[in-house]
Amino acid sequence: MPQDLSDIVAEVCRDVQNEIGTGRVADYIPALAKVDPRKFGISIVTCDGKTANAGDADELFSIQSVSKIFTLTLAAEKIGAALWERVGREPTGSAFNSIVQLEHESGIPRNPLINAGAIVVTDVLLEGNGPQQTIDSIIAFLRRRADDDTIQFDPEVARSETETGDRNASLAHFMRGFGNVKGQVADVLHVYFRQCAITMSCRQLARAGLYLAHAGSDPVTGEEVVSEARARRINAVMMTCGHYDASGDFAFHVGLPGKSGVGGGILAIAPRHASIAVWSPGLNEVGNSLVGSLALERLSALTGWSVF
Repeated sequence: MPQDLSDIVAEVCRDVQNEIGTGRVADYIPALAKVDPRKFGISIVTCDGKTANAGDADELFSIQSVSKIFTLTLAAEKIGAALWERVGREPTGSAFNSIVQLEHESGIPRNPLINAGAIVVTDVLLEGNGPQQTIDSIIAFLRRRADDDTIQFDPEVARSETETGDRNASLAHFMRGFGNVKGQVADVLHVYFRQCAITMSCRQLARAGLYLAHAGSDPVTGEEVVSEARARRINAVMMTCGHYDASGDFAFHVGLPGKSGVGGGILAIAPRHASIAVWSPGLNEVGNSLVGSLALERLSALTGWSVF
């Protein structure tokens, strides 16, 4: 087994090489349908300062639902335990944009990482703020965490999200009917579609997630981002809910907290070890990066970083 981090990343890349280009891009969002499925990048940042990058690790991509980890962090810091009165912590077993359970559970989403739950989280961030101020605060948080002031959202992707976002609008209106979305739906969706349209590279994303690998603090700057207890809880939600109705399968094969996005990115956390970002736009049948998932499975086996 290779011991050097760069050697491990190189072996992961070799192991998935024949699979790169497989899967199907998220063509229901027109701007994402244009992305080359043959792209693959991986970046690792360890808690003790080591880094390793390979492939298209510096190419920007739409982080989509990976953004939900960072908005969850901000909302939990804003209102604390009161957040869990408006959104649950259980896996769904349903698709990420399903409306079925909301009818039976009085407009309370099962968890903050499905679309309905993330919309409620965005609504929490909007309370007392305007839409532009809210999206600016999300981007500012990511810039601080990634130590990179260039991070921004892609206007073309945001337009695509808006034009094809009828299901998300339905979810928001439905929850507002139960009183669980308090702001104007148009404002909530304005922010939500732009947070999903944020573009980052694997290198930026891995750096941004490092606080979750280091008990809530940034090991580079020493800043406490969240408490150790809150970091554990965010990781727990990632483990049980981060891959929607395939979260159990991801835990079985990879054994790390992770959050996927339909742009093909996955942020994975190896607590006390590292933050890992992979990107490959081709998705499997449940909407998670096919090659990204395989790469993380191989990385977990080579490093022994599984939490189990």
